[in-house]
Order: sequence, then C-alpha cells, then structure tokens
Amino acid sequence: MTIERIPAGEALDRLKDFSAVIDARSEGEYAEDHLPGAVNWPSLNDEERKIVGTRYKQISQFEAKKLGAALVAKNIAAHIQREVLDKPREWQPLIYCWRGGKRSGSLALILDQIGFKVTLVDGGYKAFRAALVADLSQLAARYRYQVVCGPTGAGKTRLLHALAQQGAQVLDLEALANHRSSVLGLIPGVAQPSQKAFDSQIWAALRGFDPARPVYIESESKKVGNVAVPEGLITAMRASPCLRLDLPESERVALLLEDYDFFVKDIGFFCERLGALTEARGKATVQDWQARARSGDVASVVQELLVEHYDPAYLQSIQRNFAQYESARVLAPRSHTTAAMDELAASLLAA
Repeated sequence: MTIERIPAGEALDRLKDFSAVIDARSEGEYAEDHLPGAVNWPSLNDEERKIVGTRYKQISQFEAKKLGAALVAKNIAAHIQREVLDKPREWQPLIYCWRGGKRSGSLALILDQIGFKVTLVDGGYKAFRAALVADLSQLAARYRYQVVCGPTGAGKTRLLHALAQQGAQVLDLEALANHRSSVLGLIPGVAQPSQKAFDSQIWAALRGFDPARPVYIESESKKVGNVAVPEGLITAMRASPCLRLDLPESERVALLLEDYDFFVKDIGFFCERLGALTEARGKATVQDWQARARSGDVASVVQELLVEHYDPAYLQSIQRNFAQYESARVLAPRSHTTAAMDELAASLLAA
C-alpha cells in the first residue's frame, strides 16, 4: 500500500475520518499540546531523546542514528503488540510527529507494510499548529455569543454549567484553562494547560458548535491565569450582547465560600494568595485580611475583597471592554444555589 501525505489544514478538516490520530512524539511534547483526540505512541520517549541527542553531540551523527533506530524499533514493536494486534484491516490511522519526518515515518512504514491504510500529516505538528492558529480567528467569528457578565460571586460559572446541562452551547474558558480568572483563581493541585493546548481546546470546542445557535460564554479578560484568550475570540466576545447577573452581596459571599471551599480548608494557601494583593491593596490591609482569615473569619475577608478590590476593578473593565454591557439584559436569580441557576437557565432557553 502507499502512505498518503495530506496538508495540515486538510488534516484538521478530516480528523473525524480516521480510526485513530497518533502522535509519535515524546510524552513531554504530547503533554504540551497535540491534535484533538490524538493518542501518544512515542517513537522515542523523553529520556531516550536526551540520550540520542547526547550521543549525536558527543560522538557522531552515525552513532546516534544507530542507537535511535534500535530504540524506535523497540518502541514501535511495543506499540503494535499493545495496540494493533486486535485492529481490523479497515483501521485507518492518521500519524504525525514534530515535522512529519522520521519518527512518524518509521511507524507509518511498518503499519503500511502490515496492510493498513496510513496517512501522515505533511509538516507534522508544527504545520498543524500554524493551520490551527490561522483557522481560529475565522472560526471564532462564525458564532453568535451571549456574554454572561456580573461581578465576582454573581454565579456566572454556575449559570454556564446549568445552561450546558440543559443542552445549550457553552464555551467555558475557565474550565479549559483550569483557572478561575483572578489573583485568587489558582486551583490548588491543578496545573494550567500550555498556551498551545488552551488554543487547541478552544478550537476543538468551537468546531463542535452549530453556528445557527448562540454560544454562551463568560466575560473574561484577555488572560485566564497564565493563558491568553485568542485574539479573534476576545474581539468577537467584546462586541456581543451581554447578560448581566445580579445577586445580593450576602449571596455572592455565600457562593464564593462554597465554590472556593479549598481556601476555607487550607487557610495557609488562602493567606499566601492574599499576599499577591499586597502591591494593589497595601501591606497593612493584606496583613489584616490574613490575620482575620487565620482567626476563622473568612466571610468578612471575602466580603471586603468583593467591595474594595474586585467590584471596582470589574466595573471599570467591563464598561471599558464590552460594548453592549450598558444595554445588557439583567438576570436576577432567586439565590446563589445551583437550583436557582437551573431555573434561570431554563427560563433563558425557553425565551
């Protein structure tokens, strides 16, 4: 059989046509980013790449190639033993590595010799990344967004979850970024994705939406933690109609104590994160907040954070950046509870 090579843009369009998408790069490269739905079959793992690279620099290219070939053959044999023996003749994989070269080519050659129809991404991951970035702005502009606005603790994320559970199209950027989009938004023990992986997740989510239906999204700033919202998407969001969530201050405090319960459980971590506000709020204020938190009075600290820090900054930002905020439809759930957000989502979708 003949191994087919296709451009990266065509690979993006045809991802669902293949039985499997296989990333032949190392586990570290795969973890940074990969094609949506791809599985990792390293031709060389991270440690092996270092060993071969060291031999290349210290001895010779020829000696490095011999060792690399032995390691690649061993790894491909293990992949076939583990993953391929039960595959039917009709199984059709799409394979790529960094530039569509030796690592993916070695695996493709053996699978082709077995009798499978194999396709390679011409230019590999590097070309895929360029094609995805080029496509993302156009893709983001294709949809009609409903931007859920409201100050910290108003229940924006809870409303998005309720909308998604009831069948609405929701792009939850904070969930994709593993971050709650503020100085205190770091989720303990959960790493953020790389910028490349964040972009890929957004692209994959948008590709699954129906342009005839609205997409609900939160009024994020340009960055969610350490990752940036793609320029085309942030531009489309900021020009879109807004929905403004209004909750009483006491309800917002109650919601935050529930959703950020890890701060209550780990006061040390909470105080550490409060320390990041020293430059903005002053040393004396932050030390007072930390002392009160350690004494168990987290609720009053949260209330002051809302009134003195988050609310003024949010109002300035939302008015400056979201053109239709002043004409936003006001949504007033009966409480901060998930049940109340479920009711609100149902009424929105029924309208």
